[in-house]
Amino acid sequence: MDPESKELLQATLELAQENNKMLHSMKRSMQMSRIMSYVYWAFIIGSALGAYYFVQPYIDQLLDAYGGTVDTINIIRSFGR
Repeated sequence: MDPESKELLQATLELAQENNKMLHSMKRSMQMSRIMSYVYWAFIIGSALGAYYFVQPYIDQLLDAYGGTVDTINIIRSFGR
């Protein structure tokens, strides 16, 4: 092989190795992005479920109070007839 071809082949090899490093870096970045996206959505869904767990007794109290109010109003209406 003549020196010019050898030099061109060496430059091509270096460029291919550099591209390979960049592609691996991009792949690693995409994987981390995907993992962080899963963690993000797990946090959002988990915090919503946790908030419901802590707020549920208050919601039950409000529903009971509403049901009692509706029953009282129906009793008052039945006396008026």
